[in-house]
Amino acid sequence: MSARRVGALLVAGLAIIAFAMWIASQRHLERATLTGDLVLPDLERNVNAVTAITLHRGDGTHVTLKKDAAGWRVGERDWPADIAKVRKLLLDFGALNIVEEKTRLPANYPQLGVEEVSSPQATGTRVEIVTPARTWALIVGKSSSAKSGYVRVASAPQSLLAAPLLTVDAAPKGWLERSLIDLAPDRVRQVEERPAGGSSYNVTREKKEQTDFSVSPLPKGRELTSAGAANPIASALSSLTLDDVAKAGSSPDPKAPHALYRTFDGLEVEAAGRKDGTRALVSLTGRSTAKETEVEAGKLNARLSGWEFEIPDYKYEAIFRPLEELLKKPPEPAKKAAKTPVPGKAKDAATPK
Repeated sequence: MSARRVGALLVAGLAIIAFAMWIASQRHLERATLTGDLVLPDLERNVNAVTAITLHRGDGTHVTLKKDAAGWRVGERDWPADIAKVRKLLLDFGALNIVEEKTRLPANYPQLGVEEVSSPQATGTRVEIVTPARTWALIVGKSSSAKSGYVRVASAPQSLLAAPLLTVDAAPKGWLERSLIDLAPDRVRQVEERPAGGSSYNVTREKKEQTDFSVSPLPKGRELTSAGAANPIASALSSLTLDDVAKAGSSPDPKAPHALYRTFDGLEVEAAGRKDGTRALVSLTGRSTAKETEVEAGKLNARLSGWEFEIPDYKYEAIFRPLEELLKKPPEPAKKAAKTPVPGKAKDAATPK
């Protein structure tokens, strides 16, 4: 081999090595540049322009959050959404930044939970954030730590480790505004209880200064378990929240338990309940007997009428508490004393004459 040819080969080899080093440096530069970049550029500055958010999982669970003139609503329930929770989701998505690049291979997506959600086996959640100008779509996968998790822009092959950790819930009831009514116990003057079974009764106090409510009528010979046994009934509509909501049926059950709350200032709130398996359901209606509470009653009805709410079971039991649960157990009847046999009498009776 001639010296010229050896030199040419040496030059070619050096050129190949230089090119490989340049490619490597460009890849390193690309990674260094991407780290810290926003996953969804321009979203942060357009948060207030967002009009809809959809969350969808492979098992079919989905929710649509819609913004209208009144604020955010949960589309599947037509009920107000938790504005603070919606706001947090948008801010977290807008601030989401790249910690590290991960796999580009679709076969490896399931390990991170960022595969397409078209399969029931998919573990991630596809989130679409919509403005009039554009839509951002992101698949949110598994968490990596308490501060970061795996994501993939739906149109891109590159998966990413990103922060902050996103909390997404595709179940509609997870986005509901949960507050129902907050009737302060010190306002309550009387509660009329009409249970589905058992005796009707009233829980009453004459003045606000009275700590304990009286119960009437009491069955003959019975007494309350304590002086304040009925007090939890009066406070059952305080900070009442919902677990889920649906449109109320057109024909309420006349045998359903009812409780009518009356306040010292003329507000009345009627609760009707029913059980559906393990679910405790209640509907609420407001009215007023005094001018000072007319507006309050109107607002309650505008928000609550025509709906049926699933509420915590312990609240349901407090609202519709049977009278028997307020009373001490009746004393057990005294047992008849056994007759003491007379010694020898039984023996004499058995002896033939």
